[in-house]
Amino acid sequence: MTVYFIGAGPGAADLITVRGARTLASCRVCLYAGSLVPRELLDECPKGARLVDTANLTLDEITAEVVRAHEEGHDVARLHSGDPSVFSAVAEQMRRLDAAAIPYEVVPGVPAFAAAAAALKRELTVPTVGQTVILTRVAQQATPMPEGEDLGTLGRSGALLVLHLAARYVDRVVDELLPHYGADCPAAVVAMASRPGELVLRGTLDGIAGQVKEAGIVRTAVIMVGRTLGAEQFRDSHLYSSERDRH
Repeated sequence: MTVYFIGAGPGAADLITVRGARTLASCRVCLYAGSLVPRELLDECPKGARLVDTANLTLDEITAEVVRAHEEGHDVARLHSGDPSVFSAVAEQMRRLDAAAIPYEVVPGVPAFAAAAAALKRELTVPTVGQTVILTRVAQQATPMPEGEDLGTLGRSGALLVLHLAARYVDRVVDELLPHYGADCPAAVVAMASRPGELVLRGTLDGIAGQVKEAGIVRTAVIMVGRTLGAEQFRDSHLYSSERDRH
């Protein structure tokens, strides 16, 4: 048997990849985060498949479910919201599977920041304005940030910052970034990206916190700060330039 870590996408059920949907349809056991993964995706599972909501399970309990499936010879679909490569808690599960000699594969998904950029109708890398995107979060009491990855340090780069899991700390985000980006720097917040309740806020760094509080956003949101969000006057990409040598 094999465990498949599948990126379920940012929220809309039809944003799972074709490979993800096909893999899900072939697994007799599905472990999913009920608070984040759309219920419609479970319709892709085979009839009679064992469905396990992991929202209230510990890592040990999740591992036990996988070991049970392994002993029964069933493939497992481990559904994660977004893409497994960032902020997914997949690394610790892989470590457990390595220790138990249980094989696994990863099926990528559409990450939340990509869905947020789509909602904003923005390319996050713009010629001559910004070519770097930093995906990060803020320190919390339970999970501190590694040395050198605080917002003040990252903000010195001037790159577009994409913050996950930070909506409830928006005041701290603004305070730490203002010295580096300036009050007039474009900022945006996308909550529930790609879902029916999607909410898009646009503004500047000095005013975005007020919008977030007024809208009551505390979770399932992406914060973006950077000049590319407002870029209008910029040079066309060399990719399609008539001066590019295509031979």
